[in-house]
Amino acid sequence: MRLVFWNCNMALHRKADAVLSERPDIAVISECARPDILEKRGETVFSAASALWMGTNPNKGLGVFAFNGYTVTRLDPFYPTLRFILPVKVEGPRTFNLIAVWAQNASAGVTRKHQSGPLRRAFSKYRDFITSGPTVIGGDWNSNRIWDKPGWRINHMAKVDILEGMGIRSAYHDVTGEPQGEETTPTHYWRDRRIDGPTYHIDFVFAPNDWLRGIRDFSIGSFEDWVGNGLSDHVPITIEF
Repeated sequence: MRLVFWNCNMALHRKADAVLSERPDIAVISECARPDILEKRGETVFSAASALWMGTNPNKGLGVFAFNGYTVTRLDPFYPTLRFILPVKVEGPRTFNLIAVWAQNASAGVTRKHQSGPLRRAFSKYRDFITSGPTVIGGDWNSNRIWDKPGWRINHMAKVDILEGMGIRSAYHDVTGEPQGEETTPTHYWRDRRIDGPTYHIDFVFAPNDWLRGIRDFSIGSFEDWVGNGLSDHVPITIEF
C-alpha cells in the first residue's frame, strides 16, 4: 500500500501526472481544488477517484484521493473549524484510519503562544478515532522543532510527544535516525524556490510503531523533480507499507 503526501501549491489539474507517477493508493494533497472543479478543468483521474475535500476556498483546500480499490469516508462527528484537519476512514485491501493534515494556525485564529493550534486540538477531538485502530497522520504540518519556544502550547514537539504517547511515530525520523529539528532533507523550499535558498522540513507522516517496522519504501521528492521545474514549493513524501 502506497501513500503520497504533497502540497501541490494549487493547479493540481496540471500536475496530476507527477503525483500519479508515484503510484499512490492514497494521495493526500494540500492546496488543491475541489474534485468537481478538477473535473471541469479536464482532470479525470483524481476527479473520478473516491475522494474527500475540505476548505473555504474552492480552489485551495485539502483533498484525500483513493485509488486501486480503496475508498475514503469522512468521520462523523467532523469538526470543520479545525483548519484543515480531515479525519478519514480508509477501506479496501487494507483498512485503517487517516488524519490528513494541512495545518493552519494564524488563519485558524491562533495568535497567542498559550493557544493550541488546530492539529493539537484535533488530537484531543479525534482521540477515540485515532486510538480505535491503526492510524496514519500526515501532510503539511507547517511546523518544526526549530521554532519551538518554552511553554508554548503550539510547539511542534508537543504534538510529537502526544502521538508518541499513543504509539505513533514519525516515519522520516524512524527511517533516517535523525532527531526532530535536525532533518537533513527539506520538504519545503520557501520563498525563493531555490535549492540554496531557505529550506525547511515541515511535512511529516506519522504511523503506528508496528507499521513502521513494515515500511517497504520511503522517499522524499527531489528539488529537481518537484520544485526546480516549477511544480510546487513543496516536495512529496511517499511511503509504502
